[in-house]
Amino acid sequence: MQLDVQALRPDTSVWLSQRPTSSEEKLLVGQQRAMDALTQALRQRGCYSNVFAIIPAGLQKQQVLDCYFEDNAWQHCRWYDWLYLADPDDLLRPLCVNAPSGTAAEVMDAIVEFIQADTATRAELQQQIISQYDTPKLRDYMQRVSDKTSEDFAGGQFATVLVGHHHPAPFYWCDRVSEARLFGQIGVQSIEGTVRSDLHLIEPGLIHKANGGVLALEVNQLLENLELWRRLKHFLLSGWFEWPQSSPESGAAYFYRPQPVPVDIKLLLLGNRHEYAQLREYDEDFDHLFPFLADFHRDFPLYREPVQDYFCYLQYVWQRADVLPLEQSGYSALLCASARRTEFQQELSLDSIYLTQLLREAHDVATQAAKTQIDDSSIETALAQQRARESQFAELSRRSIIEHQVKIDTEGEVIGQVNGLTVITIGGSEFGEPSRITATIHYGDGDIIDIERKSDMSGNIHTKGVMILSAYLANQFARHEPMSVSATVVFEQSYFEVDGDSASMAELCCLISALAESPLTQSLAVTGAIDQFGNVQAIGAVNEKIEGYFALCQERGFNGEHGVIIPAANQPQLNLTPEVINAVHNGDFCIHAVDHVEQALELLSGTSNKQLFDRLRQRIHDDHDTTSKPWWRRLFD
Repeated sequence: MQLDVQALRPDTSVWLSQRPTSSEEKLLVGQQRAMDALTQALRQRGCYSNVFAIIPAGLQKQQVLDCYFEDNAWQHCRWYDWLYLADPDDLLRPLCVNAPSGTAAEVMDAIVEFIQADTATRAELQQQIISQYDTPKLRDYMQRVSDKTSEDFAGGQFATVLVGHHHPAPFYWCDRVSEARLFGQIGVQSIEGTVRSDLHLIEPGLIHKANGGVLALEVNQLLENLELWRRLKHFLLSGWFEWPQSSPESGAAYFYRPQPVPVDIKLLLLGNRHEYAQLREYDEDFDHLFPFLADFHRDFPLYREPVQDYFCYLQYVWQRADVLPLEQSGYSALLCASARRTEFQQELSLDSIYLTQLLREAHDVATQAAKTQIDDSSIETALAQQRARESQFAELSRRSIIEHQVKIDTEGEVIGQVNGLTVITIGGSEFGEPSRITATIHYGDGDIIDIERKSDMSGNIHTKGVMILSAYLANQFARHEPMSVSATVVFEQSYFEVDGDSASMAELCCLISALAESPLTQSLAVTGAIDQFGNVQAIGAVNEKIEGYFALCQERGFNGEHGVIIPAANQPQLNLTPEVINAVHNGDFCIHAVDHVEQALELLSGTSNKQLFDRLRQRIHDDHDTTSKPWWRRLFD
């Protein structure tokens, strides 16, 4: 089936017809599954109710969490200020005391005043402190120091504020994980040759600042230092944060051990799917500690979500980009670019970084042209500039074909030769290019010899593809009698490992051409995987493959017959550049979608499959009769 122009890009007119006249800004669209997981976790407390969130890089993790926590909070959140107060009975083990949120400085001043006050007035001060800042730990401490004086506190250090909250954050964010940043540290100082620690040298970490609330933590650096992970897990399970002992080299500081801090926290780990799997495999406790998976995704599926929500998302991106307004055609081009990013016509990208960059580049194009709005030509120009910046390797590869250093025929007919479509990834760039596949035959026992495999240049998937096409040939032509011919197939002028099964349809067509001695047109290039029955299956990077072959034909000059054959299953992924679409519209280039290899054979050979297969079966039968004769009969015949 030859595809028309309408099938080569998403139909944005349907989406634009549903565009609301005014859109609110909304970042979290199409993420209900992940948001439900977060909400369920925030309704629970305890160490076995933490969350692992998978947030793709393009979604900007902190912005996602900022938007979510604008309307949501941990329901069991309890904020306290935390102080360390000197214990007159053991000055090397200060006591941890909590106070109502926002009162730490007042409590510390009140305690200092109490210690320095005359014993006759202490009862009233003690009662005032307890009634105003009442917590169980504070009551215990005031009872402990009720009869102590400032002389009982060596050095005059009474108290220090570990954490004070005036306006607690909805969540705390730790993007650079280190031991000091996460767990805090106890500093040391040298005074007259003596190394010691003191209250004012205790520095809190984010564990202490987020205590009572939510801490979001990047997991990748935890996996680089498993000791940090072990400490994190320990305080989650125990509910207490214990300060580590200093090294023996620190002298007296080695014995300075502040009282552990009780910790009640909701932990939100941020990572990718590989890190999630790695933690599940590494630690048997991980599934219990982090039972909630908030799986954010980078695509907006239009078959499941209303397109109006996506326009709210675009409004959010547009506001952050701070660019000119988009006119109707600009929205259409932006939606096409967004769908191209997902590689599906019915999905749109939620990669806000990419879309912001595209809008800003289109804004620059429109500004240079003295436009007051971003239109489709501004978007298309920005996309063309992006492709041009990354096209150096593609141009060098194509130049080698134009200059005949690499032989690729795009005209005429050849027996046992076809142009396959491949995709090359090098230096961060991905582009499609044709590859010449050839096949030869000889007397044998029906084996298909894959030269790539024999030379150890074939990946496992490509080897599997060759085995599948061998099975198709055997099923089609050797059911009742053995094939007396063998064949070899190879990617010509290929100097790197070949992998993937997307060339198996092209290889099969090439082999049948050689076996039937029927030429194939070189104007059409082929891509597609097959099963044992010849059904054509989808492949990846279909747009890049088509555009790579199109660019070669365009540079050589169209002959009216150039085109590609792709699997029909890939049609929902088509999202081609305007140059390709215009060439198809003008009849210079064609795109055929097939469901079965026999359809591709008819297009390539220009003859019916019945004629082609009859010729092939006759060839096999003649070769079988010849090889079954005695050697002396074959010699005289």
